[in-house]
Amino acid sequence: MRSRSCFFIGCLLLSVLLHAQETVTLASPNGKLVFGFSLVDQQPVYTVQFNHHTIIRPSHLSLVFANGSFQRSLHINTPVSTDTVVHYELFAGKTKTVRTHYKQLRIPLEEQVAPYRKLDLVVRVFDDGLGFRYEYPEQKNWTNYTLLEEQTVFALAGDPVVHTLFLPNYTSSHEGIYSNLPLSRVKQDTLMDMPTLFEFPDHTCVAITEAALLDYAGMYLAKEGDHLVSKLSPLPGQNAIKVNASLPHRSPWRVLLVGEGMAPLMESNIITSLNEPCALPDLSWLKPGKTTFPWWNGNVVPDTLNAPGNNFVTAQYYIDFCARNGIEYHSVVEYGLHQWYKDDGISFMPGPHADVTTPVPGLDMKQVCDYAKQKGVGIRVWVHWAALYPKLDSAFAVFERWGISGMMVDFMDRDDQLMVNIQTEILQKAAAHHLHIQFHGAYKPTGINRTWPNEFTREGTLNYEADKWNPAGISPNHDISIPFTRMLAGSTDYHLGGFRAVPKDKFRAQYTRPLMLGTRCHMLAMYVVLENYLQMVCDYPAAYEGQEGFSFIRNVPTSWDETKVLNAQIDQYVCIARRKDKDWYIGAITNHNARQPVISFDFLPAGNYEAEIYNDAPDTGKNPNHLVHRIRSITPGDHLTVAVAAGGGFVMHLRKK
Repeated sequence: MRSRSCFFIGCLLLSVLLHAQETVTLASPNGKLVFGFSLVDQQPVYTVQFNHHTIIRPSHLSLVFANGSFQRSLHINTPVSTDTVVHYELFAGKTKTVRTHYKQLRIPLEEQVAPYRKLDLVVRVFDDGLGFRYEYPEQKNWTNYTLLEEQTVFALAGDPVVHTLFLPNYTSSHEGIYSNLPLSRVKQDTLMDMPTLFEFPDHTCVAITEAALLDYAGMYLAKEGDHLVSKLSPLPGQNAIKVNASLPHRSPWRVLLVGEGMAPLMESNIITSLNEPCALPDLSWLKPGKTTFPWWNGNVVPDTLNAPGNNFVTAQYYIDFCARNGIEYHSVVEYGLHQWYKDDGISFMPGPHADVTTPVPGLDMKQVCDYAKQKGVGIRVWVHWAALYPKLDSAFAVFERWGISGMMVDFMDRDDQLMVNIQTEILQKAAAHHLHIQFHGAYKPTGINRTWPNEFTREGTLNYEADKWNPAGISPNHDISIPFTRMLAGSTDYHLGGFRAVPKDKFRAQYTRPLMLGTRCHMLAMYVVLENYLQMVCDYPAAYEGQEGFSFIRNVPTSWDETKVLNAQIDQYVCIARRKDKDWYIGAITNHNARQPVISFDFLPAGNYEAEIYNDAPDTGKNPNHLVHRIRSITPGDHLTVAVAAGGGFVMHLRKK
């Protein structure tokens, strides 16, 4: 990684002007995005303009501490501006090599009355968005703080359409159906999850989220009057205190992704760019990939299998399937609604004697791991976080000794400061034992996979696991909302791979061998459309082998070198191209409307390509598992019309000849 930082020559003159006018602006490298800051009646206020139009009206910033608010009688000390270009590599991501160029302004604020506290507002403006955070420098009269409220206001201009997940409270798995409505119709004081997308009439798109959530409370939005204000998760057992910290300290970045249309937001790397560089000196043990998750299909095995259960023969059956088909991991989860480890709890909730280091009788985890290693397959496990965390160090040492590669840590359901720190500790200690992590029942990503790349993915979205019990099923209309909302934050975990699609009138919830809505090509396309470095292959082996489309699942990567959004119509249709080495993969999904999109291949480098294509068959209305599989030649100058059924999709794999 290399970077350059240049102090503006006119910094001294800028300081003089600031003292006279109490105002400053910071523009993006291309000049289209402008952050403005001023003190109005000695209170901090900011604005944001894009393409010469205001998108954030004057919005106040204030912090409410137990010893008084930081919002009045403020003075701006000498600001410092820098212009920075950074190159870095992501171990796993939608882009391998990231070049990020931003302008930064550090605005030192100081109270003019006792207790004379100091705080820096740090702003970074990129071409595709901006971030700002509060930094607390070390100082004599202020050594620690208790934060009661962070009142960061977002006064959006006009009445944009809001695409968001409303939540009843802060205790949440972040799984629900997204709402779409004008900002003026959003109810007062209702929590809005992040990322939340705002769609303006001129097709400007703005998404609000956060980056580098560390030692702080997770943030939400709520409407107060005609503007939105930040809301933080309270520490457990009370509602007043949000953050306790010692100085020096800093908040996460408050992020606005901004663009003309959705492509700049979906291709952006701002979230990881606002995080610290990789903290791991050796990444040779890490391997993104696909994984089984037999819990979803009901632990289906052949009738001829001897004594199925949480034991070696069942694991062997799935491991052999992985080895035959190049699937990197098998997950050991549960059998008969009891997790693989000793536990006297009920319904997966840990009991008083839960012990993740002791497998259930008949399961030798060392034997399973040794066999999987011989086959070139990694073993992962599922654990409830509350059963894992009390034994974190000893459990990770045992897992490493067995040969486990990683795990799903589930039922987090909080993002208060304590839970945020627990997740960070899990990542750090897992890395020391060469374990990767998949968080479930967890809040959105905030880019710390750049720092701790053993975080492969996070859930935080309603997905196909609900087809096991939800009588309505998870529809393509829900799927299409995810790339425009939750996925803007990063890796998005879904229970993918169901191969039993049925028409809507035939759907029913069933716990074993769940059914799916949408076409099989829609399912295949989700492997490309979703950014996820640990994609699931959730169905049982016999559901896949010999079936049309499974070869695509076998071959599709889970981490990418380059991503291009070819078409993005919010909640209607999305088409994404992703490159791995010299191969390109294209995936597209639609909502309940059929369409015939025209695909332009002008993004391809010069040359001739062989395109393997899977698209919806003409009779998918009756049998949504039917597809058309064909191979044809493609050049960068070609255009191709593809038939996409209602609730359907298509995928392509392009290899250069």
